[in-house]
Amino acid sequence: MLPRGSGTFCLQLILALAGTVAFARAQKQAVTLPPGPSTLVLNDIGKGSVPLNGPWQFHLGDDISWASPALDDSHWEQLSADKPWGEQGHFAYTGFAWYRRALAITPAPGASPDIALFVPHINDAYEIYWNGALIGHHGKFPPHPVWYGYSTPQTFGMGPARLGVLAIRVWTSTLTFSSSSTSGGFTAPIELGSPEAISNLKAKSEGDRFRDLSFSFPLYSLYALFGFFALILWLRNRVQLLFFFAAGFLMPVGIGAILNLDQIFSDRLQGVIGDFGTNAENIALWFLLCWLLDLRQNQKLMHFTRVVAAVLAVITVFTILFYLFWFPSLHGAAAQVPDAFFLVSITISGFWSIVPITVAIFGRRNLNHSRWLFALTCAFAQTIFVLSLSFALGQRFTHLAISDFAIHPLFRIGGANFCLQNLSDALLLLALIYAIYRFSVESRERQTALEQEFLNARELQQVLIPESLPEIPGFALTSAYKPALEVGGDFFQVFPLESPSASTLIVVGDVSGKGLKAAMAVSLLVGAIRTAAETTSSPAQILAALNRRLDGRLNGGFATCIALRLDAGGDCVLACAGHPAPVVNGLELDLPGALPLGLTDAASYQETTFHLRANDHCALYTDGLLEARNPSGELFGFHRLTTLFSAQPTAAQATEAAVAFGQDDDITVLTLTRLADLALPAVAHRDPALVIA
Repeated sequence: MLPRGSGTFCLQLILALAGTVAFARAQKQAVTLPPGPSTLVLNDIGKGSVPLNGPWQFHLGDDISWASPALDDSHWEQLSADKPWGEQGHFAYTGFAWYRRALAITPAPGASPDIALFVPHINDAYEIYWNGALIGHHGKFPPHPVWYGYSTPQTFGMGPARLGVLAIRVWTSTLTFSSSSTSGGFTAPIELGSPEAISNLKAKSEGDRFRDLSFSFPLYSLYALFGFFALILWLRNRVQLLFFFAAGFLMPVGIGAILNLDQIFSDRLQGVIGDFGTNAENIALWFLLCWLLDLRQNQKLMHFTRVVAAVLAVITVFTILFYLFWFPSLHGAAAQVPDAFFLVSITISGFWSIVPITVAIFGRRNLNHSRWLFALTCAFAQTIFVLSLSFALGQRFTHLAISDFAIHPLFRIGGANFCLQNLSDALLLLALIYAIYRFSVESRERQTALEQEFLNARELQQVLIPESLPEIPGFALTSAYKPALEVGGDFFQVFPLESPSASTLIVVGDVSGKGLKAAMAVSLLVGAIRTAAETTSSPAQILAALNRRLDGRLNGGFATCIALRLDAGGDCVLACAGHPAPVVNGLELDLPGALPLGLTDAASYQETTFHLRANDHCALYTDGLLEARNPSGELFGFHRLTTLFSAQPTAAQATEAAVAFGQDDDITVLTLTRLADLALPAVAHRDPALVIA
């Protein structure tokens, strides 16, 4: 026995099934083809596919009721499906349009009852209706349109389609200044067949595209990869701007080309990325050429290149804003005029890379062959690229369809497409890698030579530095020297004077700058001091002689110096040329101002006398001690300096204190401590010595 209520449930189920069958039959009987052209009959659709070529009913405008199978479209015009509407009487038309085709489909015995569509690229966004029902779409319609300039073919299922009308609703975006006016709508016939056949068509299409890009895709991937490596090299050594400009050129070319090949983004966003990448690579290429062609010292060229780069950067910002926010809502001249301005500006800027190449050629630059090879391949590749852009400008008005010459296949190898653009870009990449390799080799050679020069300078200084300081009877003498680099510009000398007073000359100085140049100036000063001391024992006259010797020889530099003549009895005569004053017993001596050495031959110097008694402490130093700087930026300063010397440290102790605080420059310290009053020793028994740091 059935449970209570089960009879009612069964009756409801039978009635529902009967209603569904009746509704399906009514729907099948309700599909009637509109009057007009004959229906395209497709019999025995099995595992294959057939193109829906021939005439389609076509109408400009938009009305969603045009998707209905009952619509009378006999008065519509007819267009072929194998070419755009721009080539069939609707030149430069943009906006909405509809395609319709009546179909009678009969599957082959035993074949799948389901039918699918293979839809090649349609400009720009579209919706597909079967018997008034939406079965698929690609992109989005206004007011927020999304479309893809070179979209890959799409597939859509129609279900068990038999008799009805296939309607395609199409929207095409406003033409740009470089657009072809012969575009719009279909580019190739839609194919209809079994899901298996359509899937095979999709796979074949993707395989053909993969083979077509089997040279271009790896090429531009290498661009992006080498650009990334160049960026890493620059981050490791920020001084090498060549790697920064190489990364700025290679990465936009590689990434932009890959995105364009894959069509990941919508046409509008793709255009924004493309414009930004093109301008970024152009700017980077200009400076890359200036670096490789050794034109950085050409101030006029560098100035104009910076100006052009700044102008192009501003144009790029306005271009991005225009395409993202204003272009989709504009039509006609309102869209064409600013678009033309931006495109022409970008195209003209592409020729600027020829300027540094021309300057290098006429300047007869003596460069490595690798750099000339890069310059020539760059000129070739840029000419092809800019000419393709130039031919595209205004082609909707000139009707000249020659802008694709750069990407038109010249030949194929294994299905790979080889064209002028990718061949020239391949040569350019190889030339750039070779040029950067040669540049790196030359840089290493120069660095090795420079290191050898530093080694030679250091050895020269070591030759001039004795292993021990001379003994000065009645005085304790200590010294310390700490260069900021391998070699420095500080120096000091201690040697006896040939005079009855058995005096000792002490000279401490500091040449402006650091490194090899300063060290060479020190070598010059050493000889000049010895020569001057042979004719006079006056510190002021010695400084005047040094100033005359250095005038015009330091290339804008200078040297501070202090000369002290020390007598055995403790009397001191001192002259200063812009050098920090000595500190005696923690107090800085008051000295008259004077110009450093090497600035003008008219400089004069005054002498100051003082006396050192027993246990008096005198410290001479260079400004590297005073200007030591801690991590927070605070200077060692006079207060710390006088406090330090009040404790009468040795030179090594004073230097260690400054280094611990934070060394920023060469540091030299020399201290004298008076021990006792002694009788004058015989000059002949003194051992002269020279100390240089």
